[in-house]
Amino acid sequence: MNLKQLSSMLDLSQTTVSRALNGYPEVAEETRRRVVDAAKRHGYRPNPSARRLATGKAGMIGYVMPTGASVEIDPHFVEFLSGLGDYARTHELDLALSPSTMEDEETTYRRIVANRQVDAVYISSPRPKDSRIRLLNELGIPFIVHGRSEGLDFDYPFLDIDNEAAFYEAARLLVQLGHRRIALINGNPDQTFAIHRERGARRAMVASGVELPPSRIRALPMTEENGYAAAREVLASQERPTAIMCSSMLMTLGIIRALRDAGLSVPGDVSLIAHDDVFPFLRPENFPVPLATTRSSIRSAGQRIAERLAARIGGLEEGARGEVWPVDLVVRGSVAQART
Repeated sequence: MNLKQLSSMLDLSQTTVSRALNGYPEVAEETRRRVVDAAKRHGYRPNPSARRLATGKAGMIGYVMPTGASVEIDPHFVEFLSGLGDYARTHELDLALSPSTMEDEETTYRRIVANRQVDAVYISSPRPKDSRIRLLNELGIPFIVHGRSEGLDFDYPFLDIDNEAAFYEAARLLVQLGHRRIALINGNPDQTFAIHRERGARRAMVASGVELPPSRIRALPMTEENGYAAAREVLASQERPTAIMCSSMLMTLGIIRALRDAGLSVPGDVSLIAHDDVFPFLRPENFPVPLATTRSSIRSAGQRIAERLAARIGGLEEGARGEVWPVDLVVRGSVAQART
């Protein structure tokens, strides 16, 4: 079925049908829903070239994907992308991935904007004073940041979770349980989420007179092997921690392996709290000892980013609105009173 046939069947102009399918705000919601439902029922898909000529829009969300020998397949990214795709595929949007090394990122962004390959882009894993955000702000393309940057002199649209509050609450729980030697195994230290998590943990501990010395902090890319290596190091210190906070369920697999190798039990010897991005293949309640977590779905974040990008493409969202989601603290059997 083509656009002319769909329009005739609905007794609407081709312009109205096209605008309804492309999210234009002047189309009534009831009309838009009627058009979208009919298009789905009859298998109508707009011709990409015709859509671009008619609307000036590509129907694409863009992402500049880091590549290179040092880049590993990250389950966090895959889960986020699944959420983004869930929304995009039901709203006539596609996702364009543009591979790039970190050194060529700016050139890649300039190219996809100049070529009008995409209607909007998102940025992930932001760093303090992130130059990518400044560049996109200057280029004028709709964008949203998944996470936050610090040190920029302008506002920008973002979606983030309250990482500082999450690890503040986790650390405060451990302090309330009598723990004084608490270790933090964190994510990449040059990314803002890890900075916020350390800040939150430190703030809770300082408020109770508990130290978080460098010897009990490790900050690394979030893989199982890095979790194992980091745990081995902090457990080998002269004053072994009685509790560990961890930024990733993947790293926690390595931590549990290191505890087992050291002959230590959870929570008898070491209490353990991790951040749970809600991976369907790694559930905290299925660990040998159900794992206490700070919890927020990264897939849901992907869906929300796609929803907001679609709104920005359609002119329904403007400005530099930030959105911060609260994080749940879920207490399970992996935390216990510290041994005196």
